[in-house]
Amino acid sequence: MAQEIELKFIVESDSVDALKNHLHQLSGVHHEPVQLLNIYYETQDFWLRRHDMGLRIRGVDGRYEMTMKIAGRVVGGLHQRPEYNIDISQPQLELARFPTEVWPQGELPATLADDVQPLFSTDFWREKWLVNEGNSRIEIALDRGEVKAGEFQEAICELELELLEGNAGDLLKLARKLVTQSGLRQGSLSKAARGYHLAQGNASRTLKPTEILRVAPKSTVEQGFEAALELALSQWQYHEELWIRGMKAAKADVLAAIALVRHSLTLFGGIVPRKASTHLRDLLTETETLMASDVSADTAVYSSQTATAKLALTEFLVTRGWRSFLDAKAQAKIDDSFKRFADTHLSRHAAELKTLFGQALGDQYADQLIRLARNVDSMLLLSGAYDGPVARAWLENWQGLQYAIKTRQRIEIEHFRNEAISQEPFWLHSGKR
Repeated sequence: MAQEIELKFIVESDSVDALKNHLHQLSGVHHEPVQLLNIYYETQDFWLRRHDMGLRIRGVDGRYEMTMKIAGRVVGGLHQRPEYNIDISQPQLELARFPTEVWPQGELPATLADDVQPLFSTDFWREKWLVNEGNSRIEIALDRGEVKAGEFQEAICELELELLEGNAGDLLKLARKLVTQSGLRQGSLSKAARGYHLAQGNASRTLKPTEILRVAPKSTVEQGFEAALELALSQWQYHEELWIRGMKAAKADVLAAIALVRHSLTLFGGIVPRKASTHLRDLLTETETLMASDVSADTAVYSSQTATAKLALTEFLVTRGWRSFLDAKAQAKIDDSFKRFADTHLSRHAAELKTLFGQALGDQYADQLIRLARNVDSMLLLSGAYDGPVARAWLENWQGLQYAIKTRQRIEIEHFRNEAISQEPFWLHSGKR
């Protein structure tokens, strides 16, 4: 088994030549393009996908390799997944050759070999550069071609940085050098993810409201902090994809996601000092300024400012860049229970909301929209330790008020205000439970 650690970028087609010239200037070994043919397999009921597994056969120069990727972690465009590769003599699956640790129940399911069928394919040319960065050996691959599923297909134009040996810090350091030029955007959608989407009918992607952050039982404050930033980054990535594909309405959701990154830093600011994220926040400001201007999606998304900011957030998460700024007292707090942290802050935010909207505001509701949005974001990030439907119902009244104020529906404003302020708290240590 190998632990695959790679960083993926989508390359703007008009920037390929400039990118290649830049890569040729790196000190390393260049490999001419080779054609890679890949067939991805799945069952009719998507058993592999449901278990976060990916199965493919790759053919190159008459040689074949069978690969299984299993559950890992994706942060921004940084993919960290266990990967099992087995050489095969012909393009036919030999599932029994995978070690038993691959399978969820510790053994190959009895009917899986008969159930899996080709689902989609990728056909692309890969050009590689092998470079050294710090103490690490890194493969840079430029892939150009297409992914196909039935009648649907989509172009591939990607840059992948894969860590062959060394540490992820060096991988990120090399990426920082590359994103100084425009034409790259960090992408979380793998070729397989795009293939699955095409195979399932290529349905139009829709805007995705931020849901309540779900955290594992007994999570620490640090784990809650990481999860909040990952949620915000995921929303950023998702809606950026929609924006670049022509959905103009997604721009507002991209900006909302960046605002959620900022809000996460503020929410945990009593533990993680501001100086830990000064550089990141400065980069976010540059990106917000650019996106708020009248520029096209292509210009904004493929800019060096956006790529640098998103990469800085990814690095902040992957390296846990806040830890070196914590003193002993802050370290003890961040190791404490997230649920206890959430209890305290849910009470504070609920009290602020009731103070803001405890009485009718007439024509002044719009003045409180920013504060309402911040409190709603806090509730989304803090409510995941509790019963989902109950927390969601409590939040929906405040979100209804938020929407009614935005759309200036006077009757609806008073309805949701009265409903929201009369709700009983759903969390512990609120003084009511």
